Amino acid sequence: MPTPSAQTIAASIVIVSRGRPDALRLCLAGIAQLDHPQFEVIVVACPAGMAMLGEHPQRALIKAMAFDRANISEARNLGIAVAAGEVIAFIDDDAVPEPTWLAHLLGPFADPQVAAAGGYVRGRNGISFQWRARSVQGSGEDAPLHITSDTPARPALPDGAALKLQGTNMAHRRTVLAAMGGFDPAFRFYLDETDLDMRHAARGHISVVVPLAEVHHGYAESPRRSARRVPRDLTEIGASMACFLARHCPEQDRGAAWQRFRDGQQHRLAALVARRALRRDDMQGLLRGLDQGFAEGANRSAAPLAPIPAARAAFLPFPGRPGASRSVLSGRLWNRRALRREAAHRAAQGEIVSVFRFTHTALPHRMRFDAGGYWEQTGGLWGRSDRGGPRFVATLFRVRLNAEITRVAKIRSLRTPSDH
Repeated sequence: MPTPSAQTIAASIVIVSRGRPDALRLCLAGIAQLDHPQFEVIVVACPAGMAMLGEHPQRALIKAMAFDRANISEARNLGIAVAAGEVIAFIDDDAVPEPTWLAHLLGPFADPQVAAAGGYVRGRNGISFQWRARSVQGSGEDAPLHITSDTPARPALPDGAALKLQGTNMAHRRTVLAAMGGFDPAFRFYLDETDLDMRHAARGHISVVVPLAEVHHGYAESPRRSARRVPRDLTEIGASMACFLARHCPEQDRGAAWQRFRDGQQHRLAALVARRALRRDDMQGLLRGLDQGFAEGANRSAAPLAPIPAARAAFLPFPGRPGASRSVLSGRLWNRRALRREAAHRAAQGEIVSVFRFTHTALPHRMRFDAGGYWEQTGGLWGRSDRGGPRFVATLFRVRLNAEITRVAKIRSLRTPSDH
């Protein structure tokens, strides 16, 4: 369980949403189940997101700001400006937090010297990790950090490196972040949080990895990528890379760093062409956009960022589910409808509900947060959950159920079979 000291920290959660109102609705449903007593919710959204919020049952408890430009740094700075919490947590609109996410993420901030923290991110199947702990250099290149414990850690970093946090799962102490001027608007998309990481490191600020602070990230469709994660436009990626190298990479190393990055992008696109997910003509157009963006980004201003004043609006508490009861439901293919009805009913009563439903197959497992307000894991009784494990797992229903409950127990505060 998160440390008691984390319970005393008031947090502001900032969500930037552009063109994805349905994803934003699901994100807010997950946030409404956070097991933490003191947080507020700030949404910076496009017209479609604002329209959805206008019909949301908790609209009066959400600080909402209209913003319709494709610049995530500007949008986040608007969120910072109205945030009244001691710590500001960030999550993407196409992500859903585990119930203990915020409490775990805030834990390190009980130490007044900690400036930032970031957790782990699970991918589209809800089980495999999309992101754990990594460091990043001034060249923009990152590398994994090998953390074996699930306790918060301040890992040793290579010379000149920073701890790389993910924008969909990070938190910053408001006083520190505001004094730094927040995010640099030159980074309209891509490397916006990484630039901030490097600025933290340059100032000697302490950043912490929090493995148990988990979110599920869907990689929803956007103007820059399809639902299958095929890129549609690399212009802003090129521009942000130019800005990043100009700010953090020694001048004599920038040319080689850019070429390595461009080669990596070309290799990624070529793999999509080989899979027939992308046409070769489209690949060439994407690379032209990447180059054009790099040329344009090299001319963007690197002016000092002005500090962000304290919020004028008071802290607006959002009702999560601190101390909520946990329910575990399980069953087979044939009783899925009854399980889902019961899960939705219990969730509506304020419980945090986990459903485990196995078929008599070896299908791999998936975990998702349902719009009905409950977590559901499905797959074959003999299929794998961890994609690094064997494809076939010989087991009994009760044994497999206990194993899967144990796998998520710490991030969902479930009692494990050994606790009974």
